[in-house]
Amino acid sequence: MSDPQEPAEPAAEDVPEAPAEPEAPPAPLLTLRDGLSAVVDTRAQLEATCEAVAGGTGPVAIDAERASGYRYSNRAYLIQLRREGAGTHLVDPAAFDGLPLLQEAIGDAEWILHAATQDLPCLRDEGLSPAALFDTELAGRLLGYPRVGLATLVETLLGQRMKKEHSAVDWSTRPLPRPWLEYAALDVEVLLELRHLLAEELEATGKAEWARQEFDALRSFEPTPRVDAWRRTSGLHKIRGRRSLGAVKALWELRDEIAEQRDVTPGRILPDSAITVAATALPTDKASLLGLKGFHGRGAERYSSRWVAALQQVAEMPEEHLPTRQPRTDGPPPPRAWADRDPVAARRLQHARDAMAALAEEHGMPAEQLLTPDYLRRTLWTPPRTRDAEALAEAVGEQLTGYGARPWQVELVTPLLVAAILHGDEPVPDSEPEDVPAD
Repeated sequence: MSDPQEPAEPAAEDVPEAPAEPEAPPAPLLTLRDGLSAVVDTRAQLEATCEAVAGGTGPVAIDAERASGYRYSNRAYLIQLRREGAGTHLVDPAAFDGLPLLQEAIGDAEWILHAATQDLPCLRDEGLSPAALFDTELAGRLLGYPRVGLATLVETLLGQRMKKEHSAVDWSTRPLPRPWLEYAALDVEVLLELRHLLAEELEATGKAEWARQEFDALRSFEPTPRVDAWRRTSGLHKIRGRRSLGAVKALWELRDEIAEQRDVTPGRILPDSAITVAATALPTDKASLLGLKGFHGRGAERYSSRWVAALQQVAEMPEEHLPTRQPRTDGPPPPRAWADRDPVAARRLQHARDAMAALAEEHGMPAEQLLTPDYLRRTLWTPPRTRDAEALAEAVGEQLTGYGARPWQVELVTPLLVAAILHGDEPVPDSEPEDVPAD
């Protein structure tokens, strides 16, 4: 029974609804402050651009647009630059035989890039290489931002939205449409301001030196050569038998050769699905190949004689020359196999992963930013022999450095890995080693 002194609660239908929270207005759309400049595609325009860039001050924001999904090559088809006092410039590198004049104009100025590993190789191909750089994406990762795309960081830190509808267009198109050029120019519009805010936060969190080491390492970045790239063919897991695997490899490599010659992306010659269809059926004449349901693509019939010749060669190949299901590598086995292959190593890895997760949380960044996962696995699969703690720490540090870890990473994670190695060696009475989860 309710207390007679307390007023009865109103019925649910009598309770007025709370006013709805007003929706936050959308962030304003980022626009060009200086308008859109003409594309630089003549010697005179390039000289004027270089004079302007050389006369500017501070770092230079740089970006490049490639024709991924359309062209085989990774070359840049547009280079955007912005510098304080110089404005924004759009350079067509295809119009020039390299850009040493621009490299000279930039000199020792710091470059600001977003996701530097994507652009550095194609910029280097044009004769452009940084004396120093700042990567806004990597800075965001070090600071623990959950999403580090340029548009997201710009909205989070600068409160403005960016257009992204032209991110997957064919930048080898000539002439480039004006909306595409505006989109490209906006990619460098805010990099100077974004760099300033991220640098302040790196200083405030004590991560400025870590970032400096990371950025310095990026200057010499080279893409890792793709070993057995054909194994990335979509649907490969459905292929049964070594001869069919050999057919996938042969067709993939032939397609890659044709694509490189024509400078078009391989999928536009023949889709992966057509390769797996042919590799499963293993036809050895043109009529059977072209009659396969699913064997299609722009180059299916055009290069049918070459596809058949490749399949015939595989059909005659000795078994021992055919590829195996599992590629041969010089690294450790997949983590899911450690418990069976080496229980002690499995205990090391599990202990290290737990410790790395805690350290990553402490420093507010992804665990893989603390140390490249491959370096972690290699160290724990084949650790130094010594078990003297001091000597082990020195040896682990040398091992990590040899793999490519930066000094700040070595300093942070070496104590964890030493503890994991020593912990893994401890006997586990009356218990089985813990399974190591797959990556």
